[in-house]
Amino acid sequence: GLRQHTGNWPGKTVTRAEGSFRFQDKKYNLIDLPGTYSLLARTTDEEIARDFLLLGKPDVVVVVVDATCLERNLNLVLQVLRVTPNVVVCLNLMDEAERHGVKVDARALEEELGVPVVPTVATKRKGLERLVAAIARIASAEKPSPPPAFNLEDDDARDAFERTLEAVRATYPSLDAAEWVALRLLERDESMVEAVRAGDIAELAGVSHDAEAAERLIQEATALANSVDATDATVRAIFREAERIASRVVQGGSAKGRKFDRALDRVLTSKLFGFPVMLAMLAAVFWLTIAGANVPSAMLADWLFLLEERLLGLMAAIGSPAWLTGFLIEGVYRGLAWVVSVMLPPMAIFFPAFTLLEDLGYLPRAAFNLDKVFQKVGGHGKMALTMAMGFGCNAAGVISTRIIDSPRERLIAIITNNFMPCNGRWPTLILLATVFIAAAFPPAVGALVGAGTLVGVVLLGFIVTLVVTYGLSRTALKGAASAFALELPPYRKPQVLRVLYTSLIDRTIFVLWRAVVIAAPAGGLAWILGNVSMGDGTLMSGIVDFLDPFGRLFGLDGVIILAYIVAIPANEVVVPTMLMAYLNYNKLIEIESMAELKHLLVVENDWTILTAVCLMLFSLLHNPCSTTLWTIFKETGSKKWTLVSALLPLGIAFLVCFLVAQTARLFG
Repeated sequence: GLRQHTGNWPGKTVTRAEGSFRFQDKKYNLIDLPGTYSLLARTTDEEIARDFLLLGKPDVVVVVVDATCLERNLNLVLQVLRVTPNVVVCLNLMDEAERHGVKVDARALEEELGVPVVPTVATKRKGLERLVAAIARIASAEKPSPPPAFNLEDDDARDAFERTLEAVRATYPSLDAAEWVALRLLERDESMVEAVRAGDIAELAGVSHDAEAAERLIQEATALANSVDATDATVRAIFREAERIASRVVQGGSAKGRKFDRALDRVLTSKLFGFPVMLAMLAAVFWLTIAGANVPSAMLADWLFLLEERLLGLMAAIGSPAWLTGFLIEGVYRGLAWVVSVMLPPMAIFFPAFTLLEDLGYLPRAAFNLDKVFQKVGGHGKMALTMAMGFGCNAAGVISTRIIDSPRERLIAIITNNFMPCNGRWPTLILLATVFIAAAFPPAVGALVGAGTLVGVVLLGFIVTLVVTYGLSRTALKGAASAFALELPPYRKPQVLRVLYTSLIDRTIFVLWRAVVIAAPAGGLAWILGNVSMGDGTLMSGIVDFLDPFGRLFGLDGVIILAYIVAIPANEVVVPTMLMAYLNYNKLIEIESMAELKHLLVVENDWTILTAVCLMLFSLLHNPCSTTLWTIFKETGSKKWTLVSALLPLGIAFLVCFLVAQTARLFG
């Protein structure tokens, strides 16, 4: 029912979701742990899941497994059973298993594991009542029998494990997770050693902490660990047991059942077709976003500016001074109106479109295609997914980098996410592509040329991302590349209602609210600049004259530079601010006719193709907006890296524009 609230784990960037439900007059609290394939912690997500299971004392652990690939998921189930016997296995995606010709004997699986196993089809709510009932039984009275003894084939490893287990049970007689603690100590797990030393395991076992006994246990386990390779023996034992159980309870699942998925993968992940298909999908999403957002954006703008007229009437009725009315309504409100009307419709289309691709199972294929490219430049394959989120909003793209486990590679992804054009930059890019490029072609192909231009801009941003990633990974953020498990899930029918809810509420509204809060000063500042007198003109015209020689060096002009300074809170006000300065108006405006706009820029203000090209480059590469910078600071907790994230793209933007402008002028 999506009755949940989200937050971060203490001291971590990993998101936690909590919710609750009632069953038979009792309230149950749910905590959604980070998804993981293993408790042999290598990443922050795995570490959080493991520590909470061991030290958080949950009454019941529900392990959700994929019925289409049970053997792989049993690895996690068997590890959780070492930590706690209070487990319910949710055997989900039974409909997908049936579609692939896979039959799972849930009763036999229950006998093997000794815990309740409940088949479900969660998207259709099948089996959820039985699942809740099983949770209630385990939480209240029924305690599952302990799992079978852990069997290590290697004689030395088995002997070391048994001696370590004996020492753990002697120190903590009532500890349910004695086997797991023994295994982790034998594998020299530093976090487990610290938990023993700090008294966390004693608290878990319900005994007083004896520091001397804990230290003896650590020393004994360390001595035994030096004599065997316990990690290898443990992993082999878990996988062998998972294979044995799966061979008994799973039938079918031949290659024929996955024939359709395999055929699609041969196209979508091939060296020949993978990238063209990816670009075609990207172009389709852009076209859908641009074409679909135009009408609702115009309607929303009309409604918001109709409301502006009412607000102006209200301010006049209460006798508000002209300066206050101008600042609040024609400055702050109008700036916010442009931000909302420009950002909301594209985000409301873009985020659901990408979430649908994710739900269908395509985005992991995109990450697969790009993984080798990112690996060569020192980045992480998951950057493909975080870049995709940056198309909608760079702040959302920065938040999505939480899926990257390595702090070094996550920081690279955060810094480079800016090179993917966000919603706020699209108005400028679309305007330039339409007025200066698409207009040179017949109307029948103009829209197609415009979409192709935007794809070219994105490809340029991608190339810059690779170059900057290469530079950072070999200088300030040098380090070893990390590996990651990339699962290509089966193609599935998307859950449209869930996609709409999560993409609109969790992403669109969240990002829009941040933009609105931070963008409010931009409209007010633009109004002040256009209304405060300085000499024979306004403060705005004075600043433009001062900045103009500087702007000309980079193929731009003073108006463009000022517009980007005003638009630091939100890129959406760049075009209205430019038009306001060119027309010498004292309030934010927008011109409806493209022909009228082209005449204003080309004839009255000497714009050329060079101006358009340099502005397009600057719009793509310049510093992030303040919403994104605030998000970067919140995610990194570092003023230094927030400053780098602002100044590095700005320096690159000025450098590229300078080289292009001077080269063009050199060759006439």
